[in-house]
This record gives sequence, structure tokens and C-alpha cells, in this order.
Amino acid sequence: MNDKNKVEFNTPRPLALGRREAAKALGIGERLLWTYTNMGVIPHVRIGSRIVYPVAALEQWLVDGAGKAVQK
Repeated sequence: MNDKNKVEFNTPRPLALGRREAAKALGIGERLLWTYTNMGVIPHVRIGSRIVYPVAALEQWLVDGAGKAVQK
């Protein structure tokens, strides 16, 4: 099949990630993500009983120095 016949699909980027996806994207475990969520360290939004992590807020959190926010 040549490139002229190739069909490309542009799937929209998600606005928010669930627990598993957010942990994977950040390269941390789900338990650490939950700890940061409970501490109010990581940006998150509650929608009903579900907690999601807005992609744009996570990206900004990383740019702003996520490591600085968590100190022992």
C-alpha cells in the first residue's frame, strides 16, 4: 500500500487522564500519585466520585518544578 492511499486519523488529545494513565504519563506508581493527590500536591479535579488529572495542568506542574513541591 503506498502513501497516497494511506488514511490518517487525527484523534483528539484527551483533556484529562484517569489514575492509571496519569501515573504512567508521569512515570510514577499509582500509589504515589494517590499520595500526591491526597496531599494536594498534584493538580486534579473531582468529577462526581471520579478524580481526573487535567493534561494541561500536569504539564504546567512539571514545568513549574514538580520536584520542588514535594519535600520531605
